[in-house]
Amino acid sequence: MTPSKTLFGAIALAVFTATASFADGIMIHDAYARSAGKMAKAGAAFFMIKNETDQDDRLIDVKSTAAKKVELHTHVDQGGGVMKMVHVEDGFAIPAGGMHMLKRGGDHVMFMGLNSAWEQGDLLPLTLVFEKAGEIDLEVQVDLERQETMDHSSH
Repeated sequence: MTPSKTLFGAIALAVFTATASFADGIMIHDAYARSAGKMAKAGAAFFMIKNETDQDDRLIDVKSTAAKKVELHTHVDQGGGVMKMVHVEDGFAIPAGGMHMLKRGGDHVMFMGLNSAWEQGDLLPLTLVFEKAGEIDLEVQVDLERQETMDHSSH
């Protein structure tokens, strides 16, 4: 394979990975991960889950070799402007024909005890476990530069 074909293939994979992954009617859009820098011990992943089936489903677990512990988390308002991150043991409901956003300041995948520093453009392995759709394996690209939240108003 020529270097240009290898580069094109890598770019195509990265674009596909960031855009959508599919399994049994579940689509994952705009997945990205970030940490607070080279010394960070934790990081998070964000994306939109779209359920194109006629049955409700639920994201019940996550797995990755990128950290010692990986969980589904959300932020809970403690009052007085204080937010606390908590593990969501029941997971996130994905309604039939609907979607669920994992975003900064809300629901997200939490990586604790990172196995290595995350660099811009790294691809992290992530397995999403759904109650009905089963497992979806994907690679989530590290984007340490993204400043804005996702805009999915067109979905």
